Amino acid sequence: MKIEQKIILSNTINVALIVLIGIFAFQNLNNVLAKLRFMEIADELNASFLEMRLSEKNYFLYKDLSALDDIQEMIASTSVKINAVRADITRVIGETDLGLLEDHLANYAASVGEIQKARVTGPEAAAQLRAKGKKLKEFSETITRMEQKRVNDIITGSKKVLAYSFFAVLFLAGVVSHFISQKILRSLRKIENLARSISQGNFHRIEDIRPTDETGTLIDAVNTMSEELSHREEQLVQSKKLASLGILTAGVAHELTNPLNNISMIAQTYAEVYDQLGKEQRIEFMNKVDAETERIREIVKNLLDFAKPQKADLRPADINETVQTAIKFLQNMIDISNVELSQSMAEGLPPVFIDRHQIQQVLVNLITNAVQAMTQGGFLFVGTRYRREAGIVEITIKDSGKGIPPEYVPHIFDPFFSTKGDGGTGLGLSVSYGIIKNHHGDIRVESKVGVGTTFTMELPLYQGKEQTDEQTV
Repeated sequence: MKIEQKIILSNTINVALIVLIGIFAFQNLNNVLAKLRFMEIADELNASFLEMRLSEKNYFLYKDLSALDDIQEMIASTSVKINAVRADITRVIGETDLGLLEDHLANYAASVGEIQKARVTGPEAAAQLRAKGKKLKEFSETITRMEQKRVNDIITGSKKVLAYSFFAVLFLAGVVSHFISQKILRSLRKIENLARSISQGNFHRIEDIRPTDETGTLIDAVNTMSEELSHREEQLVQSKKLASLGILTAGVAHELTNPLNNISMIAQTYAEVYDQLGKEQRIEFMNKVDAETERIREIVKNLLDFAKPQKADLRPADINETVQTAIKFLQNMIDISNVELSQSMAEGLPPVFIDRHQIQQVLVNLITNAVQAMTQGGFLFVGTRYRREAGIVEITIKDSGKGIPPEYVPHIFDPFFSTKGDGGTGLGLSVSYGIIKNHHGDIRVESKVGVGTTFTMELPLYQGKEQTDEQTV
């Protein structure tokens, strides 16, 4: 069933219940109105009956014959009123009680007629007339009291039914809404989990029972998107591999061309001037060839480190000690470069889970780059801190060098990309980036031309033996 149909069904049920409550309330209201109308009629009848009884007393007390005529007129008038509102009275008290009322009224009228004919004023006639008048009035008052009670009962019962119905509608509406919303939310949670999985590069499908509502169609669309993204990712990875191969080939060719050209030029010059050279000069030429060969060897080594990084020997370590060791390696270079070093090592840092030698390699590379960026000297800051909320230790290396142009920053970790011109291979930061990622950490850079550059490394904490086993397998 579609979500729209479920909502329509839910609303239909609620509306039907409200309509039933409305019909019930309307019927009860009609009954109450009818009984109130009867109460008005009953009040008029009781008033007429009371006047009849008063005229009756006047006849017997004062021998006023006109009082009997008044009673007959009131009886006739009352009969006319009853006939005029017979339908209203019948609807309230029924035909039986109305018939009894009319019988009492007829008997009372007959007794009055008999007294008029016989001109009787004795105690026996008075007692008979009073008895029938009393029955008429008491019957009318009894009916009136009964209907008053029924009105009160109807109003009380209606209040209870309306209250119960109101809470029943609220409960049913809540249950239906919860049922529908839970079904919708279950499907949406599946879609949310799939979307998160896709954002993390895991392209799988929602394979369980597919809902038949609109969320089912949405799940189909997301599954199709996941499959398409998976296919596109394969194409993109292949394209990146080809692009990386092209970059590597071009970089290797460029980096090897210079030393090979130098070797070629040295060899040609050496062959041409060999006879004029002395021993020391010949050794100098060979030293230049050896230097260029060493340069080629360094390029190939960096390339191999980039292409096939060594597996990290992850162990718990003190990051402050690791940073201090890297600084000691470079202290002489820092001093002769007129660079003022500032350190801020946080105390009580928890151990990190690293390969100390690889992290020292990264630190040496970053500090060396920072010092080389400050050709006229400057300020170098190295600091550590613990970010408890993220569960990591952070290392910051900040220099006051020339900075990196904004257009270069996104490519700073690309292989063979260098801001040093011929003075760099462009592999140092790429290798460093790979080392940090292999440690399940992160490295980022912020730079502003003329102000300086800041590298920030994030390394995971040591969690225990289980982590050691997992990371070193």
